[in-house]
Amino acid sequence: MEDSHFEDAIVHSWHKNVNAWTSAVRGAEIRSRVTVTNAAIVNAVVAKAPKRVLDLGCGEGWLVRALTDLGLSAVGVDVVPALIEKAAASGGDFRVMSYQAFAGGAWSQTLDCVVCNFSLLGKDIVADVLAALPSILSPQGHCIIQTLHPAYSDETYCDGWRQGSWAGFSDEFTEPAPWYFRTLSSWIAMFSDCGLQLKEMLEPLNTETGKPASVIFVLAPATYA
Repeated sequence: MEDSHFEDAIVHSWHKNVNAWTSAVRGAEIRSRVTVTNAAIVNAVVAKAPKRVLDLGCGEGWLVRALTDLGLSAVGVDVVPALIEKAAASGGDFRVMSYQAFAGGAWSQTLDCVVCNFSLLGKDIVADVLAALPSILSPQGHCIIQTLHPAYSDETYCDGWRQGSWAGFSDEFTEPAPWYFRTLSSWIAMFSDCGLQLKEMLEPLNTETGKPASVIFVLAPATYA
């Protein structure tokens, strides 16, 4: 099956699950987020003291609101108009923008931080997005990515598409999105290819399972590293 089919299926899934996702996030139904990963990404961003932050793939907007409450200037973009409507209705600066548009230069303002919080699920489009970052990050800027830890997968440890699942979520969810699994070495090689250098790698621990709840990559433009 073509990569483009999987990429399209990701976007289609999010169009289908706007209400279910918004309810789950705002109703604190996703335990790992409540206990570990939400605080982990907020702390990682705040630690870099950015003045202007972009949440790329912002969903219903919780992270933008959290950062704004802490005094940061934050903007969120997402490809799904209904998610942006949900986000804007609760206050904040939100805009509809696809990853293709972003990679093609639709965003031109200089940023101190670009955050991708569990929002890089695809294959080629992820590299396209990351390659666009060095030109818009400030000299001391960072990209901070939180994603599933490679230890999460019980399948063979190699790059490839994986079937999505809403296991553990409410029955409101439907048509789970596929996602592209990368080994740690593949992530790091892609960063280098895109003009970014890995500065830190954090592994927030789920104390209930004793396993990493996620991995957080803190990147800087290689030119300034």
